[in-house]
Amino acid sequence: MNKTLEDFFVNRRTIYTISPKSNITDKQIEEILTLALKNVPSAFNSQTARLVLLLNDNHKKLWEITLNALKKIVSPEQFPQTENKIKGFASGYGTILFFEDMNVIEKLQKDFVTYANNFPSWSIQGNAMQQFAVWSLLSNEGFGVSLQHYNELIEEDVKSNWQLPGAWKMIAQMPFGVAIQPAGEKQINPIEDRLKIFK
Repeated sequence: MNKTLEDFFVNRRTIYTISPKSNITDKQIEEILTLALKNVPSAFNSQTARLVLLLNDNHKKLWEITLNALKKIVSPEQFPQTENKIKGFASGYGTILFFEDMNVIEKLQKDFVTYANNFPSWSIQGNAMQQFAVWSLLSNEGFGVSLQHYNELIEEDVKSNWQLPGAWKMIAQMPFGVAIQPAGEKQINPIEDRLKIFK
């Protein structure tokens, strides 16, 4: 599909109503993640981002873990609403987990002491670019996508369940599936309040 970069940016929206369907093969999803990992920039070319693709029962297991964690902290009155939200994510086709490899970051801090305090924030910036790239590419394939942050609640259970390295720090979860409904109208704040130009 021949689209401009502008189309990719405009079409990338938060969509919660997703189905357990895909317009492309699992191999093509893998290729999207590989493309992002190979080409999204990172500070000092450190390549600290780590991605995990969960499909089928693995995808459903993630949201089961999340729901169980939330059940411990959400009040009984509010839980039905929370449960519906989580089940909405679980109804999708898959989830991508975003991590940062802290071993690499800590080595950079030792090797480049002058910038030591900057590497953690630089790594988050790089991970955010990974998220934006993957999100845009998935949206281009007709997926509804959203970005979630249940990190502290589920990180240890996730790393234990899928035997992921302890040094990987969870940053975000990205459920996706073919969009059932389009995104609503987006409110855009005045550009003149957000962009300054000096000639």
